[in-house]
Amino acid sequence: MKNAIELLKKHDLLKIIDEELDIYLEIPHIAYVEVKRPDSKAILFTNVVDKKTGKKFDTPVLMNVFCNEKAVKLFIGDGDKIGKEIESLLKMKPPTTFSEKISTFTKLFSLKNTIPKKSKAKGECQEIIKLGADAKLSDLPVLTTWEQDGGPFITMGQVYTQSLNGQMKNLGMYRLQVYDDNTLGMHWQIHKDSNHFFHEYKKAGKKMPVSIGIGGDPMYIWCGQAPLPIGVFELMLYGFVKNKNAQLVKSITNDIYVPRDNDFIIEGFVDPSQMRIEGPFGDHTGYYTLEEEYPFMEVTAITSKRDPVFLATVVGKPPLEDKYMGFATERIFLPLLQTTAPDLIDYYMPENGVFHNLILGKINTFYPGHAQQMMHAFWGVGQMSFVKHAIFVNQDAPELTNHSAITEHILNRIDIEEILISRGVVDALDHSSPKFAIGGKLGIDCTGEEVKELGITQISDDELLKKMQDISSEVTQVKQYFIHTKNPITVIKVNKTRSQRELFEDLKPVFNHIKVLIFVDDLKNDLDNTYMLIWRVVNNIDSNRDLYFDKNTIALDATNKNALDNYTRTWPDDVDCTREVLVSLQQRGIIDLDEKFEKEFQLT
Repeated sequence: MKNAIELLKKHDLLKIIDEELDIYLEIPHIAYVEVKRPDSKAILFTNVVDKKTGKKFDTPVLMNVFCNEKAVKLFIGDGDKIGKEIESLLKMKPPTTFSEKISTFTKLFSLKNTIPKKSKAKGECQEIIKLGADAKLSDLPVLTTWEQDGGPFITMGQVYTQSLNGQMKNLGMYRLQVYDDNTLGMHWQIHKDSNHFFHEYKKAGKKMPVSIGIGGDPMYIWCGQAPLPIGVFELMLYGFVKNKNAQLVKSITNDIYVPRDNDFIIEGFVDPSQMRIEGPFGDHTGYYTLEEEYPFMEVTAITSKRDPVFLATVVGKPPLEDKYMGFATERIFLPLLQTTAPDLIDYYMPENGVFHNLILGKINTFYPGHAQQMMHAFWGVGQMSFVKHAIFVNQDAPELTNHSAITEHILNRIDIEEILISRGVVDALDHSSPKFAIGGKLGIDCTGEEVKELGITQISDDELLKKMQDISSEVTQVKQYFIHTKNPITVIKVNKTRSQRELFEDLKPVFNHIKVLIFVDDLKNDLDNTYMLIWRVVNNIDSNRDLYFDKNTIALDATNKNALDNYTRTWPDDVDCTREVLVSLQQRGIIDLDEKFEKEFQLT
């Protein structure tokens, strides 16, 4: 962490704030505002307090360490270059010439660095050792990020676990709720290696050892969220990218090995026979994830450096730190994805699609149904299986990151006949599906030629609004987008009083003016803010329930769901900043906000 801080300083990527600031809301709100700026920087908070208890912390808090693409390259490297190195290994052929043999030997020899090295000595992370009752989580400056959070959460914890027989190791990054001084929630989801290990211990009736690292090399964080195949230890990826072995030491009270340079290590055991309600928590979807039962760890030790730094992140509505980490992940893992989907040229997961809610893919199309085949391949590959909405284009499409051009390209090729609706596993954080962790999948094949006919008569927004309001007063506003394409988009705001399927049926007389219709709630949506509208739509729809068709018109119901939709789960609130905290921070000159910025990112 100290090296990371110096590197950030050297490249003018660090802000240092010495004012006294609270771990409850204040510090996270500052980081949340900062990371949304185009020139965002990491922030080191040096004067950290808990105003509720009056406690002052000696430990500074570092946030937004992956503050932009430059920071990602500093700590991880060039994603495209690393991806090409992986590709060269995957495509390695038996050498035929002496120079090829030398090149092959060099590549294979470098792989020795992927295996972590274990030391019998203690590490810097164990310079201070606190055991039993002396190991108090309240001694750490753990943040409470959002007003409705169930409590303080560790948000940059590196969770180290191993299989029952000790042969398989895993590094995961999960949120960790602090219940009390010695109890820590384990939010590993059903598809994570740690959860698989958990069930091994549960079946054997044994307690599961867990150690959690905080700080150290920022690369550990990225490795912890990398979509590696089950059974591959993430610190091998660290060794491959860094070209040096991860240096590990044994935990003090269990058999888990952890990086010697972590700033903190929290050790303990999970009793698989016991569960506890975890949450709610304002998560990276931009919504609160609801209370669910999860395992928890009883803390047996907390060790640290003599002069540690506490690393944390903030999640909520995009854009966030994961925007920049996610871009590196895209580039680096493209070659691995191509082993399962060899006709894939490129893919893009926009951050306002919160990654698992929307993916754009570019493929070499060779035969009818090729895109649909790719959809099924994606939905069956590791963490790609959690993607809800996939749109595929042909190799001649614009760059996937050219938002305006690729949107026009897609809208000129949407054909109702080329839409695939399926069902499968979705991320446990998804709130729109009727059931926990299983919901609709939507695939759109836009690999063909432009569709022939527009088939509608276009009128102005005002005229269309009047026609709709003559049918139903529920419609409060209308805005049309990309009206020059073959499939213009019409978004309407509604005061929802019934199922939108009923409103869809009532609005059929105006469908001669509409190709793609999207319903959003009147409250908390701005039709001039397309970035946040996309975030809202892909979060809020389940394709099995919320897509309606009528001849040439497609409709998506992106309103909040409730009993009117036969939705029986609890629909969560948006993650919003606390207005009083923002006002206080602004009055003290710690943040600088204007109305435009607040509206652009829907802070409140």
